[in-house]
Amino acid sequence: MPARRGPDRGPATRTPTPLQAQASTQQSAKAGTLTPGLVRAASSHKTKPSTRPLREPRPLLKPRPHPVPSTGHASHPRGPFFTGPAQPAVAALERHSQVNCRSWCTSRTNSWNSFRERVKAMFYHAYDSYLENAFPYDELRPLTCDGHDTWGSFSLTLIDALDTLLILGNVSEFQRVVEVLQDNVDFDIDVNASVFETNIRVVGGLLSAHLLSKKAGVEVEAGWPCSGPLLRMAEEAARKLLPAFQTPTGMPYGTVNLLHGVNPGETPVTCTAGIGTFIVEFATLSSLTGDPVFEDVARVALTRLWESRSDIGLVGNHIDVLTGKWVAQDSGIGAGVDSYFEYLVKGAILLQDKKLMAMFLEYNKAIRNYTRFDDWYLWVQMYKGTVSMPVFQSLEAYWPGLQSLIGDIDNAMRTFLNYYTVWKQFGGLPEFYNIPQGYTVEKREGYPLRPELIESAMYLYRATGDPTLLELGRDAVESIEKISKVECGFATIKDLRDHKLDNRMESFFLAETVKYLYLLFDPANFIHNNGSTFDAVITPYGECILGAGGYIFNTEAHPIDPAALHCCRRLKEEQWEVEDLMREFYSLKRKRSRFQKKTMSSGPWQPPTGPGSLSSPENQDQVREKKPAKQKIPLLSCPSQPFTSKLALLGQVFLDSS
Repeated sequence: MPARRGPDRGPATRTPTPLQAQASTQQSAKAGTLTPGLVRAASSHKTKPSTRPLREPRPLLKPRPHPVPSTGHASHPRGPFFTGPAQPAVAALERHSQVNCRSWCTSRTNSWNSFRERVKAMFYHAYDSYLENAFPYDELRPLTCDGHDTWGSFSLTLIDALDTLLILGNVSEFQRVVEVLQDNVDFDIDVNASVFETNIRVVGGLLSAHLLSKKAGVEVEAGWPCSGPLLRMAEEAARKLLPAFQTPTGMPYGTVNLLHGVNPGETPVTCTAGIGTFIVEFATLSSLTGDPVFEDVARVALTRLWESRSDIGLVGNHIDVLTGKWVAQDSGIGAGVDSYFEYLVKGAILLQDKKLMAMFLEYNKAIRNYTRFDDWYLWVQMYKGTVSMPVFQSLEAYWPGLQSLIGDIDNAMRTFLNYYTVWKQFGGLPEFYNIPQGYTVEKREGYPLRPELIESAMYLYRATGDPTLLELGRDAVESIEKISKVECGFATIKDLRDHKLDNRMESFFLAETVKYLYLLFDPANFIHNNGSTFDAVITPYGECILGAGGYIFNTEAHPIDPAALHCCRRLKEEQWEVEDLMREFYSLKRKRSRFQKKTMSSGPWQPPTGPGSLSSPENQDQVREKKPAKQKIPLLSCPSQPFTSKLALLGQVFLDSS
């Protein structure tokens, strides 16, 4: 099999094993366009039947060794692992105030270059390992060097990694992966998928890649960014999620079957984040496609959560979407709730929506009043404000970055430094950390290579330039390299106390963790553009300015250019007016039909079925060629959130039955 050679990656040579050569020949014959180096013209992914290969992974790209540059910093045997207790944040804050830069960062340019290259090497070790051992499965299992499906059989790691390729400067691989995804990703499959995860990873990843396509040198079709194959894929995936929103409250179920909709007997209990984390992707989709239904359902869900808050201004962790009653009444900023608050802020910025920002600011007051203690954030009972769990969760580490977006830098730095002391104690953030005891919580000692603290460091460094934040980046690179790196990628840390590993590499490692690390050490990246440069795009509807900066990251770190929302809006609003008139017309027609049904015996009107109608069998086949359903193992919603295994009711913690 010929090696894949890309100008952004350097030369690559490869001699396949007989088994790999046989697998490649079989898959090339079946899938046609999957052979490396063979790229077809961009077109709608629905213009031909699915060519998804057999579920036998094959390489798309030749992995090559990436030298890890030396930084001159003494490394620990297994990373910067400190056995002493976390130091008080006050002492760390003094260091922050003094801006005490260590010797390693005296030459900022050299340090940026050194760690940036190490992060890039981390990405390609993980990415190449996925392509070599796991594609087309969702995720890589790094300890056994194989793959498995997790969230719905979408080749998820490839979608999640796509915009990271461009941020690292690899435009040729970006272009190739775009073609592979169009040929091989199929949403007409019989699988139960998480509504939340499919939105943030699949819809968000495809939208981001669509909006970055022109910058990556992809030959876009006429009408871009208001049309394009990746946009159509994102729209199709999002439409598969819409049945979940058909509830009495407008709050969505947590799980939907991509072929059949919501399954009978589906649990109506959904985590708060699973309800309030849609406005960024769905509003973008509505603006680009002209269909307001996506933004509408996302806004209804946000409003219903807002109306369900307690008298003291807090929300719980899990709610019944049929009745609107809270099932888990613990309130905090972490797992199960986190991205709801994040999307109020980012939705407000993306849409310039003062109402969304006002909602968050009201929540922020209640959070400060009832959950903040010494710049930590605890879990409290949502109606009483009494402490239910005095723990810090690793997913809460996004909060300082969110605070920086609203300009609350001092409080953000104080909280960040608290979290950083935990990192230095263990060489990573345990899923649960008991604050009074200063140690991990039983069965929550792991670190699945989450990005949240690195994300906050990136935001705060852009705001302050404090070198302490670069130190966190350095520690993260060294910890992950020393503890998690294995022959086939990077493995989840099962226990930070002894550095035992687990056989999983989640797709967010390439989508978020590596991306935020790279951006922390790459101040000149196009993502950080402050408006000094931009691209003027001529669309059929006028000139559109893109790439001027101000990118909004969704909660999976997929960047959305907010200017793109205005490229298609004027035309789309005109289309919406026409559609409203058509809906009104057909509404009157239905009313008249019902009246005629009562007064006439001829029965209700039926659509024509003659040869010239859309309902005829011949034309139905032409309208859409349905592919056979693919049977997949049903999946659960929200299992990745560690908090979901511990719910609490009226302050009493109990174990979930699952």
